[in-house]
Amino acid sequence: MATREDFGRLVLRLGLGAILLFHGIFKLTHGVEWIKGPLGTLGLPGFLAYGTYVAEVIAPVLVIVGWRARFAAMAIVFDMLMAMVLVLRPRLLTVTGGGGWGVEVEALILLAALSVALLGSGRYAIGRGAWD
Repeated sequence: MATREDFGRLVLRLGLGAILLFHGIFKLTHGVEWIKGPLGTLGLPGFLAYGTYVAEVIAPVLVIVGWRARFAAMAIVFDMLMAMVLVLRPRLLTVTGGGGWGVEVEALILLAALSVALLGSGRYAIGRGAWD
């Protein structure tokens, strides 16, 4: 019998996956070359920019369907941490004109992904195992 918790996990997975997938589609259509610059300023190799495709295209799809959701969610957590460090660092300690935190959307995505990683995919998922 399905529980409200399983339904809540499904809603969390669908919301997280759908929102992040828009970012991934944008990167598929516009590329990730611009990410190589911020990586270079930290002394990191430019090829790491292509990891964005994993975290913002493949991982959201896995989270949506619930297959290897915990693992995929951790890829999203790492992606959001890197976004904050590489691109959004100047906004970390700022408040927007509307009173919000300068990185609140990214932080919310990070925390939603961390929640999926901790909770798992629940009953409504493709293939259920330790990493789902």
